[in-house]
Amino acid sequence: MDTVARAQLISRGTEAIFNPELRVAIGKLIDDVRANGDEAVCRALRDFDGVSLRPDQLRITPDEVDQAVASLDAPLIAAVDDAIDHIRRFNEQVLARVGGSWRYESDPGLWVGEQTSPIASAGLFCPSGKASYPSVLAHIGTPATVAGVTRRVVITPPTPGTNGAVDPATLLVAKRLGITDIFRVNGPAGVAAVAFGTDHIPSVVKVLGPGSPAVVCAQIEVQRYGCATMMLLGPTESMIIADQSSDVSLVAADLLIEAEHGTDSTVVLVLVGDASLPSIEAELVRQIGVLPLIRRTAAHAALGVNGGCVIVADEAEAAEVANAFGAEHLQIATLDPEATLKLIHNAAEVLLGQHTPFSAGNFVLGPPASLPTSGFASVSSGITVEAFLKRTAIAKASDEALRRVSGTITTLADHEGFPAHANALRLRHGGWPTEDGEAGEVA
Repeated sequence: MDTVARAQLISRGTEAIFNPELRVAIGKLIDDVRANGDEAVCRALRDFDGVSLRPDQLRITPDEVDQAVASLDAPLIAAVDDAIDHIRRFNEQVLARVGGSWRYESDPGLWVGEQTSPIASAGLFCPSGKASYPSVLAHIGTPATVAGVTRRVVITPPTPGTNGAVDPATLLVAKRLGITDIFRVNGPAGVAAVAFGTDHIPSVVKVLGPGSPAVVCAQIEVQRYGCATMMLLGPTESMIIADQSSDVSLVAADLLIEAEHGTDSTVVLVLVGDASLPSIEAELVRQIGVLPLIRRTAAHAALGVNGGCVIVADEAEAAEVANAFGAEHLQIATLDPEATLKLIHNAAEVLLGQHTPFSAGNFVLGPPASLPTSGFASVSSGITVEAFLKRTAIAKASDEALRRVSGTITTLADHEGFPAHANALRLRHGGWPTEDGEAGEVA
């Protein structure tokens, strides 16, 4: 690959999300919601989703939730419960490791530390349209619940062609998590609604969840008004590192897991040596052929237009490609996955071996499945309980401890030109400056 081709592969997805025309359109939509509230939310729902609702119909009522859940069969209910259980237990482990408050004595009499607490509120965007995604709500709603977020607001587009119905399995997840603020809204307009608050939709301090370029763009834009988000949860992507020991049928099958999501997905195979490439291609042709048309179309785009296969000489070069790409989902299907893992620095998720497919991570394993895309795995992580926690720095000094560091404080304060900073120490320990600048006795 030449420099241009490498840059195109690495920058996948960002051009669509940061498209100037899209940013202008989303900016206008956000301004409309900010100015007109529910009226603008209903207008976007009508114009973009073909659903006409009054503002008082945006909220999904408890009766609607109960009726939807009652329509589900037992195996699906059990699957949702199993997924939530695994995700909950994983996040409880994370919370046990990062959620506690702590202090230590850095000098005699000088204590420093942190106090951890949940954010007050969170907007949870659950996508719809291309497919049903109760697993997404499970993966972002469960950690918010484990963190102890008081106000959790679900925003999700209605199922196309249903005049406002929302996937019953998504409502089951919300019910299991005790979430009652659930709204059927257009994606970008819903993001704006929870960022600002409307007469019927409460505001939140942080909104997150994977979505289309328009939804991601909206999340980025509302940050200008003080609502936080996470960078960058866009169209899905995956990478598999395989070698000549890999089962070619499983390589092909696992490549298709994320490839079937949509025509904006990106899927890359990094193959050590090219001897097995013809066999993998033949398997892809065979396995794609049995998919429904909409999934075949998505797979062709993800593998052929947006992604492809990169041939490398060895595991070290494979890791170099993987680290440059910074995949949302990375599977290591080499002879020794643990050895290859030691070379990986940029990946939002790493699944080891061919018995750990992406679909297992997406649905039930427990680690986050809502993960940074478009190379942002190099600077951020997936949505766990940590995304819903904040830390307050704590310090406490005795008089003796403050005396020991007062010289450092006054020297730096004087250098930076902040006399009040220094005076606060001199008042305690050295006397107040006189008119000529010399320290005098404190009265």
